[in-house]
Amino acid sequence: MKNRGLFTLVATAMALVGMPLSAHDIITTKITWNREISRIIYDRCASCHHPGGKAFPLITYQESRPWAKAIQEEILERRMPPWGAVKGFGEFRGDPALTPEQMEVIAQWVEGGAPEGEEKDLPPVPKPPVPAPPFALPASALTLNGDTKLLRPLILDGIYPKMVPAGISFQITAELPDGSLRPLLWMLPFKADYAHPFYLRAAIKLPIGTVIRGVPAGASIALLPPK
Repeated sequence: MKNRGLFTLVATAMALVGMPLSAHDIITTKITWNREISRIIYDRCASCHHPGGKAFPLITYQESRPWAKAIQEEILERRMPPWGAVKGFGEFRGDPALTPEQMEVIAQWVEGGAPEGEEKDLPPVPKPPVPAPPFALPASALTLNGDTKLLRPLILDGIYPKMVPAGISFQITAELPDGSLRPLLWMLPFKADYAHPFYLRAAIKLPIGTVIRGVPAGASIALLPPK
């Protein structure tokens, strides 16, 4: 989970919606922190939620259990992990969102009393991630400042919100010459934390005459070629 500003917002949200679970909750589930939940948290959340990270730690059962209900709400509302793209509008590789199955496991754990489980089931604590280098816009990227008709074929591998005012919501689509539409990227609303490349799950071939629509006024969106 990324970005210090987002951590502040999430911490506030958790304080508002996530009252700590009672230590006397009745256990009605076989799902435990040590066996199932820790693995999901380590895989999807620990990149920021570790000691000394960009967000409060969720590495141990003792750190995570008081926020169990809030964690459930944040993931079900798709606010966590932070990503920016609206789910289901375009498909991207590297999307950190939990799968429906993972969300269901967490929900069952929380509703079942959030048990810790046996220590032997606990996986090794992940190592802190190595920070990724800053994104460098390739020279061959096509920067758009409004609706644009392609004058040459284009293989689209990703979309980069190069410059977007905070708080703006927008949908980027490709209208093909035959009139069909391809959803590319929907952001609602834009935050500075979301200024990263969104690489498509599979590159798209856009023919001459395709119109890219939805770039908001005052914004710049870059179309990224294959690496």
